Amino acid sequence: MNRNESIIKLQAETFDLCIIGGGASGAGCALDAALRGLKVALVEKDDFAAGTSSKSTKLIHGGVRYLEQAFKKLDAGQLRQVRHGLLERHTVLANAPHLARPLALVTPVFNWRQALYFRVGLWLYDRFAVSADVLPASRWISRAEALRLLPGLSGRLHSAVLYYDGQLDDARYCLALVQSAAAAGAVVANHLDLLDFEKNNGGRITGARVQDVLGDGARPAFPVRARCFLNCTGPQADRIRRLANPGLSPRIRPSKGVHVMLPLAVLGSPDTALLIPQTPDGRVVFAIPFQGRLLLGTTDQGYPTPDLEPVLETPELDFLLQTLQPYVRQPVTAVHLTAGFGGLRPLLASPAKPTKGLVRDHEVEYEPHSGLFSLLGGKWTTYRLMARDAVDAVCRRLGADAPCGTATHRLAGAANDTPGIEQDLRTQWALPEDVARHLAANYGSRATQVAQLARDNPDLAGRLLPAYPYLRAEVVYAIRLEMACTLRDVLARRIRMEITDWAATLAAAPAAARLMARELNWTPEIETRETGQYVHLIQSFQQAAGFPLAG
Repeated sequence: MNRNESIIKLQAETFDLCIIGGGASGAGCALDAALRGLKVALVEKDDFAAGTSSKSTKLIHGGVRYLEQAFKKLDAGQLRQVRHGLLERHTVLANAPHLARPLALVTPVFNWRQALYFRVGLWLYDRFAVSADVLPASRWISRAEALRLLPGLSGRLHSAVLYYDGQLDDARYCLALVQSAAAAGAVVANHLDLLDFEKNNGGRITGARVQDVLGDGARPAFPVRARCFLNCTGPQADRIRRLANPGLSPRIRPSKGVHVMLPLAVLGSPDTALLIPQTPDGRVVFAIPFQGRLLLGTTDQGYPTPDLEPVLETPELDFLLQTLQPYVRQPVTAVHLTAGFGGLRPLLASPAKPTKGLVRDHEVEYEPHSGLFSLLGGKWTTYRLMARDAVDAVCRRLGADAPCGTATHRLAGAANDTPGIEQDLRTQWALPEDVARHLAANYGSRATQVAQLARDNPDLAGRLLPAYPYLRAEVVYAIRLEMACTLRDVLARRIRMEITDWAATLAAAPAAARLMARELNWTPEIETRETGQYVHLIQSFQQAAGFPLAG
């Protein structure tokens, strides 16, 4: 995970496979291909998981809505998607238990007919789970038990149905995939933008011309040469496909979904989530504890400009708060908002259906004229299955005969079972309880490396902000060992502060920038520019959501 060394190798070597895109699917493909013995390059134009893969609802699930639609519409595609999700759910949980864990979800109902309907539906959901899945079975619970699990629920409910799915930290899970791919031999680098493809006289791709976007932008582009090229750019997939062959028709319909962050006290539980089963637009909405906040989402609407980052806007905030209000005891208004974010789903195109009706399935496309492979569609839960199918296709093209080895491959930070890591951080490393819990949950078996940095340098032992468990050492660790290059890399994806608390992010940005400047040898001018641009970005998010600016 040394970026400078990776760029030297990308310029000098020829690879079996060059993967474009460092989100969940690209990182999953890089790990799969490297474990099969292929020589792999992975390039990402922004940061790992910078787009869709860090903007999810943080759930690992088959999709209760898909199951309902499958039976209502006799839709085999929806049913297949549920099955795929539940097949992969236990694998995602098992391969990085520090980043993914079981989550209890309560579905409130207001009469016995609703209770029976959802009880039967979730019983069917259980039946689709595989035998290796050890999550508890769903059950009908009383009003009193529902209120005990979620004290903030409305007292009007009749009863509830309790079921279990999985939850993950999406950005850090993606990073663990990248780290694991690098450990298996893949050459990975972020902040390398694909400008164009180099082709032979027959139009076949021979190289991917990339440019380092960090610094002053004057660095020359260079080709990454490989035998095969795989497009894993999610909502940007059509742009890459057209670079390979301008005559291709669009395949992706991007769909925007937003989430808002509220105080955890709204529902009152750090480990139990809420499923809102009925919304005006026919979707479901989740309210999930995440990083000390309550994550509420999501929405679904077409988004014709995937090159522009989607953001939370005031009408979307109002919709989500209005959807939540009937289910909670106290009024929840925009004043409770602490942060929010928007993301894009890379849905496979279907002109006849609205985006909410499209199945989250995937497809591996091979374009014979240019030789480009594209992994299209899909969702976080099935990233490993998507990667397996894509790398299978690449291996067939290369004449390689190697089986997929990712089903039981433990990811970075989960090399060994470390159930006592949090206790060790508290006792052997003398860290406060909240810091130890945070480090164990985000770094797993590598948490002691962060603790060692803090012990070796007293300046790094302090917190970025007094009320938060994030250590100054984490900023340095992110640069040295996690390829963080910008302030946003650190505060949005290595530390999840940007998506949980805008005010805290603005307060922490100057201190984090000073640490980065010292580590990366930034001039005072670069530090000032980096801080100012990031502060302006966060303020633009606040303004779009109607959030009052400080001062």
